[in-house]
Amino acid sequence: MENKSLTIAIDGPASSGKSTVAKKIAAELDLIYVDTGAMYRALTYQALEKNVNIKDQNALVQLLKKTDITFEPNEKGQFVFSNGVDITHDIRDNNVTNTVSVVAAHPEVRKLMVKRQQDMALNNGVVMDGRDIGTVVLPDADLKIFLVASVKERAERRHKENKEKGIFSDMDQLKKDIAERDYKDSTRDSSPLKQAEDAIRIDTTKMTIDEVVNEIKQLIQKI
Repeated sequence: MENKSLTIAIDGPASSGKSTVAKKIAAELDLIYVDTGAMYRALTYQALEKNVNIKDQNALVQLLKKTDITFEPNEKGQFVFSNGVDITHDIRDNNVTNTVSVVAAHPEVRKLMVKRQQDMALNNGVVMDGRDIGTVVLPDADLKIFLVASVKERAERRHKENKEKGIFSDMDQLKKDIAERDYKDSTRDSSPLKQAEDAIRIDTTKMTIDEVVNEIKQLIQKI
């Protein structure tokens, strides 16, 4: 199969390495990378900025309809824009991180987001990561990967990322937040986090990013 028509779904819990791995795979195979988590973060950021009640599904839907979310790759990575404004770093703020699960749990919000995500994959080869890609967004993806890692490992990764960005974080609190995020994501009514039956599970706890990327590339070669 030609790379340009490949659809690759990468799912998994917070800080399991999805985005980093997906970006590398997309870059190496010249595919479009779609960070669905960033889309929910963008909406969450806008809601917090505009004082929209994150528990009000209708208000969030109306806000989303007015919010254009786009991605722009460059040599420094992928930038995220909302209505033309760069919010790449803003959406990684702790307030957004701790709130996005509430926003993402609304069924009507997810319905609109899924439609946008599916449109992005229409007639394009994509690497898409999130929590419901293999089960809901791209159920017919050519390859489905489910990445996991221990809570301790994921907290350490998040702590390192925050430190590099100059964001203060407490390890014990990070562990608690990640475990709570896992629970919220896996128990929500709408599109819960779960492994698709035909997804390949990879535990990244003791693996480097390059090792994970190479393992996935070997799986792609078998398609």
